[in-house]
Amino acid sequence: MHKLGRGHRDKLQQFMAITGSSEKVALQALKASDWHLESAFDIFYSQPQIRGVMDTRHLEELYNRYKDNYADMILVDGISLLCNDLQVEPDDIVMLVLSWHMKAATMCEFSRQEFLTGLQALGADSIGKLREKIPLMRAELKDEHKFREIYNFAFGWAKEKGQKSLALDTAIGMWQLLFAEKNWPLVDQWCQFLQVKHNKAISRDTWSQLLEFAKTIDPSLSNYDAEGAWPYLIDEFVEYLAENGIVQHRS
Repeated sequence: MHKLGRGHRDKLQQFMAITGSSEKVALQALKASDWHLESAFDIFYSQPQIRGVMDTRHLEELYNRYKDNYADMILVDGISLLCNDLQVEPDDIVMLVLSWHMKAATMCEFSRQEFLTGLQALGADSIGKLREKIPLMRAELKDEHKFREIYNFAFGWAKEKGQKSLALDTAIGMWQLLFAEKNWPLVDQWCQFLQVKHNKAISRDTWSQLLEFAKTIDPSLSNYDAEGAWPYLIDEFVEYLAENGIVQHRS
């Protein structure tokens, strides 16, 4: 703690206890009010730039709540506890959006830096504040640009460490989760096609191009161009749809 007289120290402790702020924030407000406690409260609650300073002490406390007992990371058990505190299921898409904000490298893991930096970027230094961000994170999925970023992020996040491709079962689960937001009517047929005809891991090119296909090609395939530069797997999918009478054969 800074070298302060007893009276200032007492005010600092009282301010921190009442507002839950960090020492840095408390000092800023008290100095701005010339150490008048009531005025410092007014400054704190009326000026978001002061109140918005992240309380790193609270961030560390949050991280330690979820951190694994044997590794300096948040792992599956910690993620499960975090979901419980946020009152969401682990397979809720909002956990993908949260991981995107944290720039997490791997599914079901947060490093210390990912967790702390992500919460700072979100402006949340408590579970209550993070829970308040959930509607905002859901709304981000409605933004076309952000949805594309989250979709492309999901490939690297969901694949096994050290692998270039995404395991088919994982890819199917992610597609069902993501395209549920977009109501793409062919997602179930796409997943069935992969299980019947492909049964291999998914490349990043196929992953990224499928979103473009879903966004630009009508479900009836009326504007599909067989000479277009689609990955072979998407071309085979179109043939599969025609062969199974899901769409009309095209000349």
